[in-house]
Amino acid sequence: MKFCPNDRSLLVPVKKGNKTVLRCPKCGYEEEVSQNVKNIYQSKSAVENKNPIIVVAENTVNLPKVKTRGCPKCGHDEAYVWVQQTRAADEPPTRFYRCANCGHTWREYE
Repeated sequence: MKFCPNDRSLLVPVKKGNKTVLRCPKCGYEEEVSQNVKNIYQSKSAVENKNPIIVVAENTVNLPKVKTRGCPKCGHDEAYVWVQQTRAADEPPTRFYRCANCGHTWREYE
């Protein structure tokens, strides 16, 4: 491993004609590789995925389900719920419900 004398970046091997030179990717500084140096370059292409991406199917509800007073449209007593700040920060948030039966959405202010 060699570093650029100008900006201390890692010099990378680059083919220049029939010989290999070490070049700085930032400033372009080049240095010839001496013939008695053995070059071994390894790169690891496989990346271990520590945080897999979870794909959620389309139209899948990912909200908590609660018992309600009943849907205003169909009367069903289970709905998905979420809370969102729709007014000023010093006002209480708005609670939204979506009926688990018919999909009707309504809101309640606290």
